[in-house]
Amino acid sequence: MGNVPDTSSDTFLLGGERFGSRLLLGTAGYPNRGTMLDALAESQTEIVTVAVRRIALNSDGESLPSLLRGGYRLLPNTAGCFTVRDAVLTAQIAREALGTPWVKLELIGDRETLYPDVVQLVTAAEQLVRDGFVVLPYCTDDPVVCQRLADVGCVAVMPLAAFIGSGRGVLNPATLAHLCSRSPVPVIVDAGIGTASHAALAMELGASAVLANTAVARADHPVRMAAALRDGVRAGRSARRAGRIPERDFADPSSPEIGMIGS
Repeated sequence: MGNVPDTSSDTFLLGGERFGSRLLLGTAGYPNRGTMLDALAESQTEIVTVAVRRIALNSDGESLPSLLRGGYRLLPNTAGCFTVRDAVLTAQIAREALGTPWVKLELIGDRETLYPDVVQLVTAAEQLVRDGFVVLPYCTDDPVVCQRLADVGCVAVMPLAAFIGSGRGVLNPATLAHLCSRSPVPVIVDAGIGTASHAALAMELGASAVLANTAVARADHPVRMAAALRDGVRAGRSARRAGRIPERDFADPSSPEIGMIGS
């Protein structure tokens, strides 16, 4: 295993398992598999997503799952699904082929924006939970939708920060902060992360973790960006735990005026 996460203090509980890294990475879109593997190792991620409908699931040495199994917790996703039936069937295929009940549930409602269909999403999540799956749904940043997903048994919610692949970062920070403050399950910010500062902000707002793919895979230097996102997530988490100062409309001197020369 090339990934050696820092598990010294602040571990991350998800689906009954503990993880040292709060950065999840996708495996699509890299210039080659060597670069992908180097980026994953540099990021020190422990959870990686694989698109079930876009990869070979056979167990030979050339398959993506074979390269990753043993080094990472595989999180198959249902990318490309537009109906409950397709999403549930894809999850079942992944469980059979990869031997894991974990699934990142993606159920798209609009081909242009790639926004999730939240009505079908809740229905599919409920079916999969009843069938014994550990469900992590890609969803909007609507607190009501996220609560519904938690209510049906999802172990986390994965609200988008911005359009998938847009790299625009957290577009609704106030909404995300509110969602994180009230969610009964971990909030993993998914989609729209473009650089390290975006990841840091998401963590500062209270997210439990961040998932990125395009930001790393399509960077000029994917391995360097993986390291930057690793550090951004850690910095944002540390700042959140430290407790930032309140914002003010006016100056507030950091040094006391009492005892100054001439006073």
